[in-house]
Amino acid sequence: MNLILIAVIVLGIVGLVAAAVLYAASKKFAVYEDPRISQVAEVLPQANCGGCGYPGCSGFAGACVKAADNGSLEGYLCPVGGQAVMERVASILGMSVSASAPKVAVVRCNGTCENRPRIASFDGVRSCRVALMTGTGETACAFGCLGCGDCVNVCQFGAIRINPETGIAEVDEELCTACGACVKTCPRKIIELRPKGPKGRRMVVKCVNRDKGAVANKVCKASCIGCGKCVKTCPFEAITLSSNLAYIDPEKCKLCRKCEEACPKNAIQAVNFPPRKPKPAPETAAPAGRPQAETQTVSEAPRPAQTEGKENA
Repeated sequence: MNLILIAVIVLGIVGLVAAAVLYAASKKFAVYEDPRISQVAEVLPQANCGGCGYPGCSGFAGACVKAADNGSLEGYLCPVGGQAVMERVASILGMSVSASAPKVAVVRCNGTCENRPRIASFDGVRSCRVALMTGTGETACAFGCLGCGDCVNVCQFGAIRINPETGIAEVDEELCTACGACVKTCPRKIIELRPKGPKGRRMVVKCVNRDKGAVANKVCKASCIGCGKCVKTCPFEAITLSSNLAYIDPEKCKLCRKCEEACPKNAIQAVNFPPRKPKPAPETAAPAGRPQAETQTVSEAPRPAQTEGKENA
């Protein structure tokens, strides 16, 4: 009986000492977390996509709190939640946030099967990175979409797919949140986040081929050949030409569509614009040298009343 009592007492003392040590350690090594971080995290969509540039929504919440302490949330945006979520975040932190233009992922390639014929058949792991390691893929273009769907696999919102007819990735603007996962995954960097533009309209150079014009034209009928006609045509200096490739600055572009008309390769495309009305056919002029009377309508036959009057006279 005494042994049992002693054992209980010893165990109790050990437990008390261990609890005291743990309590002291928790106080000494405690990490303070601003309660605002959890409040901000609650209003975030918890997609953990990394589109904001931080490791998950909790990391972004901590960055927002730190930025608020420094006096500004400028440059911070949750691409999934958009402007509405950022306004709620700013309200929690007692800040104001400026409106930001919504963005969308854009696939800058128009190398369809018709424009960019297949010269080989890739029989292996359906991965763009693996296909890139084997060469230029199934076509001779070393810059275009490989069509294996790495971007499709990383998109958490089902906003991108491979068109079976063209073999090129396509983005569903209604589902795209501009998280940037597809941009980071594409090994050829042909996917870009661009402002949606007014009414979703924008001008895009659907090519990233930096080869010289003759080489680019040989591998793809719709490639940019670096002729510079679009640069000369743009009245707003929104287009630049670098490394044989044209690029449209969305901030300067006024959507006049003059570059689209000037491009001889149809590499510049207008997105979400209404179809243009066909130009009226020019009127055909009368052939030179032909008497004017031949072009006139045949005169009517004499009226019966007039003819009868002459006969009576």
